[in-house]
Order: sequence, then structure tokens, then C-alpha cells
Amino acid sequence: MADARTRAGRLRRLGSLGVVLTALVVTGCASDENPNEYEPGSVGELYNSAMNRLDQEQYEQAAKKFDEVERQHPYSVWASKAQLMSAYAHYLNNDYTDAINALDRFIELHPGNRDIAYAYYLKALSYYERIADVRRDQSMTDKARDALRQVIRRFPDSKYARNAQLKMDLVEDHLAGKEMTVGRYYLNKGHQLAAINRFRNVVADYQTTSHVPEALHRLTEAYLALGMHDEAKKTASVLGHNFPTSEWYVDSYELLTGKDLAPERPDDDSWIGNVWKDVI
Repeated sequence: MADARTRAGRLRRLGSLGVVLTALVVTGCASDENPNEYEPGSVGELYNSAMNRLDQEQYEQAAKKFDEVERQHPYSVWASKAQLMSAYAHYLNNDYTDAINALDRFIELHPGNRDIAYAYYLKALSYYERIADVRRDQSMTDKARDALRQVIRRFPDSKYARNAQLKMDLVEDHLAGKEMTVGRYYLNKGHQLAAINRFRNVVADYQTTSHVPEALHRLTEAYLALGMHDEAKKTASVLGHNFPTSEWYVDSYELLTGKDLAPERPDDDSWIGNVWKDVI
């Protein structure tokens, strides 16, 4: 996902979200002749040198120089800022593991810092940027969801929470997609019970995703394969009530009418809640 945007674009986007990118004003200039040579310097010289590297998109060197601020001036007010900026530089360099490690340390040492919400959000992004295709392992997606939820729960009124909520939609869709992929595999192999468990997970845990109509249809299909006609009828009824124009309902209806089991609906919708409960 990180390849879809340029690093410079990410720098501008995250900068607008609140990370402090203003260098400390000092007298004189920091030397950047050899970025790998760390000589003692004032906090201003070191911080400015790190910022220069960041502006030049030399993210690895910027992270090292920010680390020097904390190492040489651990009690300076700029030490905590440098620690967060080091994590930010690692993130921009796609060094997500280093970024997460630095952010975990920042969160542990500075729980009351004014930038703590941003630290949690940047940690969530460090997982979110690595969300893989639904056919692959989704452990990183799980971690992204947990981290985004922390941002939403801990800082509900922040702009980071609003951004995190938007990203949760994609995370949930990926996780539901993984369940669907595994469920289809089981269904194709004739393992209907295993498939049913996967499709029910989608219906129960990912109700706002685009995968629910297909999950209900696949449940109908699996129930019919097992001869569980009542369950198939209830599931198709839920599908028809909630997604009447879906192609998946058309397919389920055809399956049912072929067995003379067309869904029947009463005059009111009082049955929907109970049927939904039965399905999941």
C-alpha cells in the first residue's frame, strides 16, 4: 500500500495532521558534512541537522540524528520530540518495525505528552500500510484494526480518530474478504460445516462490509447441500429483506424455487430480528 503514494506526498499528508516539523531556532548552523559521524553538539544543532535530513528525504539519516538528540540531551524538552520524529522518519522510510518499536517506547515513556494521540495514530498507520492481499495472511490487518480501535477509543474527539474510523472500513473489508476466501475453499471441497462457520463469521462480525450478501447466499447454498432446508430458507429471507436487488439474492431465490422453497414473508417485519439471530 505504501508503494501507491510517493514518500514526499506522505510527508505533506502526515505533516498536515499535526506532527511538528519546525526546527528549533538556534544561532549558527549544524554541520551535515558526514551524516554517519556523530560528534557532540548542542540540542539545536542536532535537531536542525536531523530536520535538514528529513527535508531532503534522507529518512534513515534523519532518524539517526533525531536519536542523537535524545542520546546526548535526554533531559531536554526536545528529547521527546526527537524521539517521535525518529519514529516518523522510520515510517517515511518504510521501516515500519523500527517505527513501531520507537512509538511503543514513546508511548510508554510519555503517556501524557501532547502528541500522544499522534503517536498512537502513526503506530496504526505503520500496520495499516502493510495490509496484504486478502489471499495472504491477515495478521497485519488484525494488528492494524486493533491499533486503529485504540486511536478511536482513546482519542474519540481527535482528528486522528476520524481518520482512523475511515480506515477501519478497508480493514474490516479485508478481514471479511479473507473469511470469504477460506469459506469458498471449504465449500468447493465439500466441507460445508467448515464453510458455514466462515460465512457466519462474516455475517456476525462484518455486517457493514460488502461481503455480507455473498456470505448469506453461500450460507444458503451450504445449508441446501446439507439438506437443511429451513435454515436455507431463513437465510435467503434475510438476504432478500436486506439486499432485495442483490445478484446474490437472485441466485439464492433460484436455488430455493428449484426445490419449491421460495422465501415467504409475513405482512410485518417482526420476524427479521429472530431470523437474523438464527442465521448468525
